[in-house]
Amino acid sequence: MITRLTKLLLLACIGLFYTLVVFNNLTDFDSNYQFVRHVLMMDSTFAGNQGMWRALTSPTIHLASYWFLIAWEFVTMVLCWWGAWQLWRRLRSPAAEFNAAKRIPILALLFGVLLWLGGFITIGGEWFLMWQSAKWNGQQAAFRMSTTILLVLFLLLQPEREEQP
Repeated sequence: MITRLTKLLLLACIGLFYTLVVFNNLTDFDSNYQFVRHVLMMDSTFAGNQGMWRALTSPTIHLASYWFLIAWEFVTMVLCWWGAWQLWRRLRSPAAEFNAAKRIPILALLFGVLLWLGGFITIGGEWFLMWQSAKWNGQQAAFRMSTTILLVLFLLLQPEREEQP
């Protein structure tokens, strides 16, 4: 039971994290919008780098990209809480039922990893050369979040066994 509860609570922590991320992005919209804008414009990368042709300078694209990120985070948040509810409902069920309830939580954590590893580290970090920026570099935070989510995902993927009396 403690293993199942651990999986549930760690998933809920990720859900709470995404709840606060969405809340902060909506209530302090401009702070993270500026981050997205500067990364896409590549205006703080190394002078003279040969990748500047990738820069996106359109405010419309900046705003659309930011709203896309918020929507992705919102979907991830909903999936986390929905998944936590599914695990909670089957906390005392047979192992096969608890394992079957992991589908939504696994999808939620996949969405989280795709955002941080795919979006921030890969696209932001390498395509838009965020790693070159001293001020607008979110790679450490993205690495921390993708690693945290992956650890929870790996734990969740461990199959349940029937408990011995």
